[in-house]
Amino acid sequence: MELSCGRPAAALPGMEAESPGEDYESLPTGASLSTHMTAGAVAGILEHTVMYPVDSVKTRMQSLQPDPKAQYKSVYQALKKIIHTEGFWRPLRGINVTMLGAGPAHAMYFACYEKMKRTLSDIIHHGGNSHLANGIAGSMATLLHDAVMNPAEVVKQRMQMYNSPYKTVLECIRTVHRTEGLGAFYRSYTTQLTMNVPFQAIHFITYEFMQEQINPRREYNPRSHILSGAIAGAVAAAATTPLDVCKTLLNTQENMALSSVNISGHLSGMANAFRTVYQLGGIPGYFRGVQARVIYQMPSTAIAWSVYEFFKYFLTKHKLEKRAPY
Repeated sequence: MELSCGRPAAALPGMEAESPGEDYESLPTGASLSTHMTAGAVAGILEHTVMYPVDSVKTRMQSLQPDPKAQYKSVYQALKKIIHTEGFWRPLRGINVTMLGAGPAHAMYFACYEKMKRTLSDIIHHGGNSHLANGIAGSMATLLHDAVMNPAEVVKQRMQMYNSPYKTVLECIRTVHRTEGLGAFYRSYTTQLTMNVPFQAIHFITYEFMQEQINPRREYNPRSHILSGAIAGAVAAAATTPLDVCKTLLNTQENMALSSVNISGHLSGMANAFRTVYQLGGIPGYFRGVQARVIYQMPSTAIAWSVYEFFKYFLTKHKLEKRAPY
């Protein structure tokens, strides 16, 4: 979901750089704000939608007290059971609100990320690649990304749950707003940020490390972006699963789970979520759905990296060709 770029690379095939050291991924004049926003929006939408059925399974597997009819042993078994008992399209419920949120969220994320990365790299590493700059810039950009995506996540996860009472996204939004207030859409925001900040740090460091190993020249290389993104996504996803479980609990407000520990009203706050998860599932409870989360994240980040880098490459090449003298 969250990506980095702006690393030194070779010039575009068949084209000379506009100035010494300037190329496709060095960014100062080669890639515009609109290029980053367009590439980021497309990458974000594809990242969140292609693997959406697995995300639906993850949400259900993180349920702390699931209905007996919604208990699954594996991702494959869960998808098979959901389709067989609830219909072919059931794993896609809520995908429309995810698409609406992912586009602008990722566009703003990349615009902020690229600007902060360049600024921090100049300060920390005199314009060179800096793992610290990558992590800080990504974490700061997450504030914007999550501000847009958090309400979409609340609606999406409530639509994904077993026996969800909501027929449409609009009905879910209206009901939640009427019964729980506007704050319900941001009840898990602090948990989301607490999860995504370390997620970004682990993701960027792992990705950059992998790129140094398999793509040291930092050229546009789809296979290296896919492999590095997948590994980085898997490592970051596994490490932050406990926070994701807490986020899911805050988003869905499972009635059965909360009533079993004598919680009336609505659960709020990361600390309360952590305590409730421990009460209901102990230490293993924090890792519910880890398999589904990793299986979802690996191809998702691989797709996002490859799509983002391709569109950035393609759009930048197109602009350079238009400026090139004939």
